[in-house]
Amino acid sequence: MKRFVIPTSYLKQTSFQDLLSLAEEEFGSKHPMGGLTIPCEEDVFLDITSRLNRC
Repeated sequence: MKRFVIPTSYLKQTSFQDLLSLAEEEFGSKHPMGGLTIPCEEDVFLDITSRLNRC
C-alpha cells in the first residue's frame, strides 16, 4: 500500500467522489488514524488522478 496526498480540488470531481463512495462502502466512514483507504488498484488510482491533474 502506498500513501498519496491529493489536492482538495479533486474532492469536487465526480470520478474521485466515486472512489470515496467505494471506500465508505468497503471500510466505513470512521478512520481513527486520519487516513483513508481507497479500494482500487494503484494503477487505476494513478490514472484517475492524472486525468484530474490535467483538468
